Amino acid sequence: MNKKVKIAYCIPSLYYPSGMERVLTLKANYFAEHLGYHIHIILTDGKGKEPYYKLYPSITTHQLDINYDELYGLSLLKRIHRYWSKQKLFKKRLETCLNEIEPDITISLLRRDINFINKMKDKSIKLGEIHFNKSNYREFSDNRLPSFIQRAVKKYWMWQLIRQVRQLKRFVVLSHEDAAEWTELNNVTVIYNPLPFFPKQQSDNTPKQVIAVGRYVPQKGFDRLISAWSIVNKKHPDWILRIYGDGMRKQLQDQINELEISSSCILEHSTPNIVDKYCESSIFVLSSRYEGFGMVIIEAMACGVPPVSFTCPCGPRDIISDGINGLLVENGNIEGLAEKICYLIEDENVRQKMGQQARMDIERFRIEPIAEQWKTLFESIIEKNKKL
Repeated sequence: MNKKVKIAYCIPSLYYPSGMERVLTLKANYFAEHLGYHIHIILTDGKGKEPYYKLYPSITTHQLDINYDELYGLSLLKRIHRYWSKQKLFKKRLETCLNEIEPDITISLLRRDINFINKMKDKSIKLGEIHFNKSNYREFSDNRLPSFIQRAVKKYWMWQLIRQVRQLKRFVVLSHEDAAEWTELNNVTVIYNPLPFFPKQQSDNTPKQVIAVGRYVPQKGFDRLISAWSIVNKKHPDWILRIYGDGMRKQLQDQINELEISSSCILEHSTPNIVDKYCESSIFVLSSRYEGFGMVIIEAMACGVPPVSFTCPCGPRDIISDGINGLLVENGNIEGLAEKICYLIEDENVRQKMGQQARMDIERFRIEPIAEQWKTLFESIIEKNKKL
């Protein structure tokens, strides 16, 4: 295409170090630097706060200063009232911003803007991308309300979401497993998340260390991993499990202490040099109850570390070829998880072969081929739109 593509992304903020912000920054930087795209990122929160992940110099951010963060801590009634007034303000400011930018494509990351982005009167093509799986998206939990009301709210939210997503030109999900769940839609495309790195160094799979990485929250299932490790520890007391993350540390440490495995199961803090930690390990474990994709799996595999993962929704089954570049375990089967970890501990040859295969197979997740898929999608949609 002769004209440089102009893309606008809508995301709440960029100052917090979570997966969605990280992936968006990685893609936006590549599109700007290597494809010459004009990238604009529209924010609602975090005024005055620097992006956690560094943006390429040509990328423009637009702060609408809606400040949804101030809703947290308010009573339910106050929160609802303030929310709707903020939504009205957001819609007005977003429309003004898009008319000023005049993007070819506007991409919703399916946060609060999805409720009205299809009503924007600018001429941009509207796309959506989701960083969660359908089953666990738009969860609603409020212990002050009966469970049947919570279920009803979630059902209504999902109905509302599908009504909006159906109107998008394309809707991008992170796995074929998740794509199969969106049976109500005919505009779904699968594009995987890209690897944030592909290091020169890799593990030789000899250290007697297993690694897990993620926030200390129930979703990540570290309580399940710790239970499995108590079984592994009885057979292989000379091996160590290190879990890198932050959050609900006390509950996990109490469980470790109760199982009397504190010498071999260690809770580590998050670290900026996670590549080194992968390369110091011989096995990676994902024990999550659910995922949007499972970035940590591809990170470990890029470092030559074979993964053992529950078949949680969604991501692991798209990434891991069972018995070839890693091992899959029925979701929630703690004894099965322990068994597969022990299998890799006890066979160094298999461990090394799987690690080498993992590193080769994971090249399909490098930023270059993933960006090419996005480029093809963007440019084909723009060309089709011109012919209308």
